[in-house]
Amino acid sequence: LRSPALPHDVIVQTPTEKELLVAACHFGHPRPKWNPKMAAYIYGTHKGIHIFDLSKTREHLQLVCDALARLQTEGKTVLFVSTKQQSIPLIEHMGEVLGQPVVTKKWIPGLLTNWPTLKRRLQYYLDLRRSFQTGEVTKYTKKEQTELRKKLTKLDSALSGVSSMNGLPQALFVVDAVRDNVAVKEANKLGIPVYGICDSNADPDEFTACIPANDDAVKSIVLLLQTVENAMTEAKSAKADPAREKAAA
Repeated sequence: LRSPALPHDVIVQTPTEKELLVAACHFGHPRPKWNPKMAAYIYGTHKGIHIFDLSKTREHLQLVCDALARLQTEGKTVLFVSTKQQSIPLIEHMGEVLGQPVVTKKWIPGLLTNWPTLKRRLQYYLDLRRSFQTGEVTKYTKKEQTELRKKLTKLDSALSGVSSMNGLPQALFVVDAVRDNVAVKEANKLGIPVYGICDSNADPDEFTACIPANDDAVKSIVLLLQTVENAMTEAKSAKADPAREKAAA
């Protein structure tokens, strides 16, 4: 499928409903734990578990891919967030391939809403890292170097994924909007568009556009994130290839 709104020769291969089914994208949470605002995306229940309407999952996956591919083409920053263990390797891989920032450890409160302060902390981290890379750190005593190494290790865990950010991102993508709700709320407060997976226990109103689907099963997460990555990678490739751009014009 190709969205007519997308520039360049960007092709988004959206999984079929059968592929979504095989990947367990249709399973929501037990009925007592659901968010009633998700009613429009629910097909029914099976043994007390909400089942997503996969035709709508597929439709909204396409919409999210189109939006993110467009942002990638325009050179915008999309911050990928997930502290959910089973998705961390996938998110980190996406950040590396797409050249986008990621948060996979604990979300730092104020990362968005208190950006000026976090920016100074980030600069300190970058300067400290550079001092170790250049050997400048040797001007300190061994005891001081040990303390600085401890600080660097701690900062590296918290900030390495966002070290390329020069300002606020143009969008946020979240895998689990309930688990990482602080990130979602900060983005909402600043009017930063939010995209991501919205399970049956989450609030779809917190998203600019969401993918109604299972955000727990590994197969579901892998399929959805791979689809998003492919769409954004294709957009990145199209932008970098003048011949393709000329042919698509």
